[in-house]
Order: sequence, then C-alpha cells, then structure tokens
Amino acid sequence: MNELTSLNFLPTQLPTTNVAGINITTASRQELADAMVADCLNSKRSGHQFGPRLVFDANGHAVSLRERDKSYRQAFDAADLVHADGGFLVTISRYLSPSPIKQRSATTDLFDDFAARATKAGLSIYLLGGTEQVNQHCADLLPAKFPGLNIAGRHHGYFKDGETDQIIADINAARPDILWVGMGKPKEQAFGAAHKHEIKAGWLITCGGSFSFFTGAYKRAPVWMQNFNLEWLHRLLTRPRQLFWRYLTTSPHALWLALTKTKRRPLK
Repeated sequence: MNELTSLNFLPTQLPTTNVAGINITTASRQELADAMVADCLNSKRSGHQFGPRLVFDANGHAVSLRERDKSYRQAFDAADLVHADGGFLVTISRYLSPSPIKQRSATTDLFDDFAARATKAGLSIYLLGGTEQVNQHCADLLPAKFPGLNIAGRHHGYFKDGETDQIIADINAARPDILWVGMGKPKEQAFGAAHKHEIKAGWLITCGGSFSFFTGAYKRAPVWMQNFNLEWLHRLLTRPRQLFWRYLTTSPHALWLALTKTKRRPLK
C-alpha cells in the first residue's frame, strides 16, 4: 500500500497485519477516528495540496474481486489504508495472525463515528454516491443527528464519465476534509485511485451503500448477527435478488483466500 509522503504532511502511522494477502490495519474504530482527525487537520493546514489519503474497506467481496480482477487489484492496492469491514477477517486474524485485528470496523459504523468526530473537530464532509434521492436525504439527515456538522457538498453517484471533471472541480471548490465515495465496488476504488492526485481533500473513504443504511433505505442486521459475523446473511435475506449471486460466488472464495493466504504466526 502506498503512503502519502511529504516533508510537511506525514499521515498517522497505523499498524497492519496481512490477512488474505492484504495488509489490513489492526487499529480499532476509535484509533481510526483519531487518525482521521489528525490527518485531516494536518492536511487542512497544508491546504489539501498533497491529495487525500485513500482509505478502502476489505470484506468478502473485495477480497475475492481483488484476486480475480487485475484492474480492481491495481486500484485496490493504491490504497494508503485498508480497514476490516468483513468480520470474518477479524476472526481469522485472531486465530492465525501474529497481530490480530482489534475489532471489525464496518463502514456503516465508521460513517457515524467519523461524522461525530468531524463535528467536534470542525471538519467538513462531501457526499459522493448513491441515487440523487438517497444522497439528498443523507445530506438532510446528517445535521439533524450531528448538529453543527459541515457538509461542504454532495453529488449522486450515477454520473457519466464526461461529468467527472466537473464533479472533481466541485469537490475541489468545496475542499472537504473527508470525501465519502459510495458508488459500490469496483467503481469507488477505481475512482479514488484514478483521481487521487486531482482531488483536494484530507481523506477519501469508500463506503459502498453507507448512505442508504444511514437513511434507512437499507436495514442493518440485528446486533447479535453482527457479533456472529452474520450481517452478510441478513443482507442476503433482505436483498436476495441483488446479492444472492454475488455472495454465492465471492464468500466461499474469500474465506478460502483468508485461510490460505493469511500471514501466520510462527508455530511454537
């Protein structure tokens, strides 16, 4: 994974472990939120001149797609930081890795965590992704839940390639500290990797359907299912037409990769 380098901007260093062949941070959600604030404040002082820190999520879909799709792997590996969105990665790291991941950092949880911390730190956010209705609804709901949160701008995710330059110009005019990109895999990773050096922001974080979860368009699994790494099952049962084939083809493959490609602790 690449890291931003500059004499004036050094991102917060977070420990990693290799699970399923991917270097994933072992940091807790609290530590990720602390790093986000520190990096964004540092980047703000520099005028966001070094481009955003790319923060991608790893789940079963990402692990499997990275192994099968060369173009996605190239985009994914441009990340500066990868966090464990998939609970199975955390569990496997605890049994096999010399440096276990402290906890699952589901993007849907980080969305709330980061909004709360951004409000306290005076950081701004930009929402890129989702349908126009979901994007607008999310922008309306966020200040109600987090009074004082600065939403620098927003745009839906269903834009044409010819509109990309204008959208980047809009982002750069707003200069958000946090750019949330919720366009689904592989589009959001490809966007981040392709345009990192054009975008003026502190962190660029991919977030899939987080806007839909925040607005209630999608429902999260009960806490007990989340605790047992079964949130994928809840999503499958509530959205079978969209997710059945994806889970059928990616989940077993991702589990096999995690079991066979994780860097294991030395045997005693």
